[in-house]
Amino acid sequence: MERTVRLAAATWAALDDLARGEECSVDALVADAVHRDLYRRRRARTAVRSDERLVAPLRALLADDLSYARSWSDLSARLAAKGYALVPAGGGLALHERGGARLCKASDLGVSTARLARRLGPLPGHPAAGTSPGRPVFAPRARRPEGRP
Repeated sequence: MERTVRLAAATWAALDDLARGEECSVDALVADAVHRDLYRRRRARTAVRSDERLVAPLRALLADDLSYARSWSDLSARLAAKGYALVPAGGGLALHERGGARLCKASDLGVSTARLARRLGPLPGHPAAGTSPGRPVFAPRARRPEGRP
């Protein structure tokens, strides 16, 4: 199928120079460039972005819980009472509803995983903490007395 593409004279001249240098036609050069671009676009991963219309009400609903929880178990209980759980996701946390569907990242709610970890201590259930990935964040394990393995 043939199509006509209008190009500026300078663009055509640059394509013609490239084609001569690669010993091919301008048609072949353009077809190859379009093919590579389409391939790149199909393989490109899209960012997982949360819908702000969903996140804004969640942010308002959970703001106090995320701000005032005193421990991971307290935060987990507060979220569970409202039907939610934080689940390790990559290097951070994602908010899931009770049925398991991912809603958004914790950072979308205005609180970073690092800030929560600084305030609440080591992150139980998080891959970075050396415990099992992909499980809801619940109460931390009991600590052993110092000096004991």
